Amino acid sequence: MDEYSYLLFIAIILMSTKAVGLMTEKIHMPQVVGALLAGLILGPSALGFVTESDFLTKSSEIGVILLMFLAGLETDLDELKANGKASFVVALLGVLLPLAGGFGVYYLFFPDIVRTDPQGALKGIFIGATLTATSVSITVETLREMGKLHGAMGTTILGAAIIDDIFGIIVLTVIVGLSGPGENILLVLLHIAEFFVLTAVIGILISFIKKNFIHTVKTSHRISIYALTIMFMMSYAAERFFGVADITGAYFAGILLCKYGVRNYINNKVSKLSYLFFSPIFFASVGLKADVSGITPRLIAFAFALVIIAVITKMIGCGLGAKIFKFNNKEAAAIGIGMVSRGEVALIVAQKGAAANLLEPTMFSPIVIMVIATTLFTPIFLKLVLNNTGGGDTVSNKLAEAIADPSE
Repeated sequence: MDEYSYLLFIAIILMSTKAVGLMTEKIHMPQVVGALLAGLILGPSALGFVTESDFLTKSSEIGVILLMFLAGLETDLDELKANGKASFVVALLGVLLPLAGGFGVYYLFFPDIVRTDPQGALKGIFIGATLTATSVSITVETLREMGKLHGAMGTTILGAAIIDDIFGIIVLTVIVGLSGPGENILLVLLHIAEFFVLTAVIGILISFIKKNFIHTVKTSHRISIYALTIMFMMSYAAERFFGVADITGAYFAGILLCKYGVRNYINNKVSKLSYLFFSPIFFASVGLKADVSGITPRLIAFAFALVIIAVITKMIGCGLGAKIFKFNNKEAAAIGIGMVSRGEVALIVAQKGAAANLLEPTMFSPIVIMVIATTLFTPIFLKLVLNNTGGGDTVSNKLAEAIADPSE
């Protein structure tokens, strides 16, 4: 096509992601599922109307950065502190089990790659990394509809989701760092430590000038410009100087600004920029990368196994963490289920793995299937568990007992 074809592609992507997103919203699913499906339909898996280009790739990267900045900006630090210990344990177990489970499934289906490819083990670990993060937007909406968002259970789910996103980003950074030539674990960890030192210094500087930063530009467009400047500078510095993923820089830029009174104003302005243009392109681009036309029976079986492991490891890991802190059966089951949905975070991780050559294009399809399946699973089973108010033979008690003792 001609050199202006990208304009047509943008128009098709924006209209189709919104249209299909609204369709999925009508069946009480998040619009991100519709955007993914739109990308699959438009891409080589189906109609082939849209092909990837350098412009779409760069726009998609900006979309990822904006999404992670907004995720950091929406972090509630006070909420995180309130149930910090329980959230930390729930998040830790909810990262370790999926990480190990994802590697195990990859090794089971592709042992030849793990054994012969110099980066085979890292590729297997990376599959596990795509299962670690949690997207709780649909969980939050479900709990809000049921009037159960506030309280120890809802706060623990939110806090654990925040913490395991941080764990997931650190795991991603370590794996991507190790995939580079001549890297070693100590050097990678040193770079990560240096990045966090830089983040702390920037945080101190922002805190030092916070009176002017907040009060003099509180209602001015300048505050959004300053916030975006910090976001892009930290994203660039993370990749360029520390070998840390740019989304890590964006995420912590959001965290640095989340405790100030201007965060709602910044969120309002930046989210419009993100969701009107860059985010739809990102989600559609993920679907464009997933070429299911060449999917083999082996990959179909792998996708099915990945979905099972994604569900079970989160439920068991997070449910056990909840039981340790004396949550009852129903609450433990709800916390485990509430952490199952992967959503956009897994897609962001997958995209970064593809950029680092740790994820083959054929692996996008199983990951997209896993994201959609876990997104569908979460609200259905969360409502089932929390609506069940019976006695000892309830579904919620059976689920929680299975979580507490997987051998039964």
